[in-house]
Amino acid sequence: MDLKSIAREVINTEIKGLEHVAENIDANFSGAVNEILSTNGRVIICGMGKSGIIGKKIAASFASTGTPSFFMHPGEAFHGDLGMVTPDDVFVAISYSGETDEVLKLLPFLRNNGNKIISITGKPHSTLSISSNFNLNVAVPKEACPLQLAPTTSTTATLVLGDALTVALMKSRGFKEEGFAKFHPGGSLGRKLLSKVIDEMITENLPIVNKTTTASDLIQIMTSSMQGLAIVCESNQLFGIVTDGDLRRAMKKFGSEVFTKKTEDICSIGAKTISPESSMEFAFDLMTELSVNSLIVTDNNTVVGILKK
Repeated sequence: MDLKSIAREVINTEIKGLEHVAENIDANFSGAVNEILSTNGRVIICGMGKSGIIGKKIAASFASTGTPSFFMHPGEAFHGDLGMVTPDDVFVAISYSGETDEVLKLLPFLRNNGNKIISITGKPHSTLSISSNFNLNVAVPKEACPLQLAPTTSTTATLVLGDALTVALMKSRGFKEEGFAKFHPGGSLGRKLLSKVIDEMITENLPIVNKTTTASDLIQIMTSSMQGLAIVCESNQLFGIVTDGDLRRAMKKFGSEVFTKKTEDICSIGAKTISPESSMEFAFDLMTELSVNSLIVTDNNTVVGILKK
């Protein structure tokens, strides 16, 4: 059994399926996007089984890119969760056959509630398709499953169509990276665009020494702080910095006599600094420009922290 050939066959089958879906994009896609853009409510996405799993991903993509959305399981919807559906909400129902019973049972409520319905099916003439305001066709020539039973190409097609909707909505809304950062405050982009230096800087166990600190004490302080540097202060004001590189250069220059030297003999005068009120975006750009991984945070030349990349 040539497993690599099986993998290639599956991938190529799904690529051909996606090409077929791309060819079938019609005015319903534009209508669905415009309907979502015009609503004052949320986008509720519903699907059973593997369609539901894909629906959860689409709902998550919508929600993180400026379109309020959540997933609703059709079984739970039929037993009380429909109370969360307001007339302003747009309902997206996913069923490749278009005949999934759990989804079809929701149609009378949605019609009476005045909801616009967008269906994603592989059967344009199915009950769900003709009962919706807009039908998005994800019909594929065949599944990658050799038995033509397990949803494979069809679920990939649904996922990709969901991505197409997500991107179309993003572009239509003019959604930018600042908005993405707002909804992803825990990610690197959120940290960069939303946080200030004061939110990220290290303030405890700062490796601060003075000009007369001995080299042996300096090394001990640098080792215990684990910051890869020491900050040299004079009368609580920043004077200079000692980095691991400064220590190596001092050892090369002074040899065994380095341990008799003072910090002022080893340190570099001045340091790359930043204000605690500066944005992390500015801090990252500055570190890149200066080719450094750390900045000394100062307030009126008084050291208040260290910022690490």
